[in-house]
Amino acid sequence: MSERVSALTGRRLFWPVTALVVLLLANLLFTPDFFKIELRGGHLYGSLVDIVRLGAPLIMVALGMTLVIATKGIDLSVGSIVAICGALACLWISRQDDQNSVGGVLGAIGLALGLALVLGLWNGFLVAGVGMQPIIATLILMVAGRGLSQLITDGQILTINSTPYKLIGGGYWLTVPFSILLALAVTVLAVVLTRRTALGMLIESVGGNAEASRLAGIRSRRIIVMVYIFCAFCAGIAGLMVSSNVSSADGNNAGLWIELDAILAVVIGGTSLAGGRFSIGGTVVGALLIQALSTTIYTVGVPPETTLLFKALVVTVVCLIQSSAFRAKVFQRRRRLSARTAAREKTKVEVAP
Repeated sequence: MSERVSALTGRRLFWPVTALVVLLLANLLFTPDFFKIELRGGHLYGSLVDIVRLGAPLIMVALGMTLVIATKGIDLSVGSIVAICGALACLWISRQDDQNSVGGVLGAIGLALGLALVLGLWNGFLVAGVGMQPIIATLILMVAGRGLSQLITDGQILTINSTPYKLIGGGYWLTVPFSILLALAVTVLAVVLTRRTALGMLIESVGGNAEASRLAGIRSRRIIVMVYIFCAFCAGIAGLMVSSNVSSADGNNAGLWIELDAILAVVIGGTSLAGGRFSIGGTVVGALLIQALSTTIYTVGVPPETTLLFKALVVTVVCLIQSSAFRAKVFQRRRRLSARTAAREKTKVEVAP
């Protein structure tokens, strides 16, 4: 029995899923209808639907971050790419004579995602081509990109009124929020490419030891450039979701700190920051956990000034619980205390007569 429990708790997804389930169940104490999902006007509504819908941009960013971290890298520029892509798409649509033109919206999406690919290529070039440290290479774009997004919007909040563009982040398709379907499609694509082909093994190989992989015949630089391009592409889609949901682009605040939430989601999901292994399923669970935590904070009514502190505290507890080294120390301490207590009781019994 203990072996089965150990095998179950040893699974990579056990603790993230357990933490997510506990967090969702805790919401029942404050919202009895938390798990209620209803169909209104042909659209699905409910707290669970809102968590997945609002968490879709974070899932997108975290997916790209997972592959970057798997190569022992990091991408701090994803938040800026979110802002740039949203701003560029909104600017393009705002200059159309008819903002509801499907052609104009498709042109805006293509332009924004094309720029995202170029920005990802730039990051990959600095990391793999120049040999710059990933945290420094992406920090450059993180700072410059935020300024670029404000240049695009001229420092103002750019608003649009486009029904086709609204579909990406705030619309529904087949009764389900379109952003959920989009995140699901990209997740399935990432799983198929990394787990049904040799690509995932090559990424883990490069993350484990890039030089050894190169000597073994793997073009590690191409792999690294590719994952940074994919990461920027995912961040670009997230930028379209965010700006579409509010029908506006805010170059200063859009995607702010989303890179940190994405890194947290990747770590909670079981991907090693040291590279060499990754879990896409774990990342999705981690992103949903962070979004569920944000929803819980608003549901419980935590004061706004303590929101970030509360969030950091909960994330710390979750990370400690899923840490095998931490659990081993805690359980060993408990076993030692139990052994000492049993020894003392035995000594008392022997002395008593």
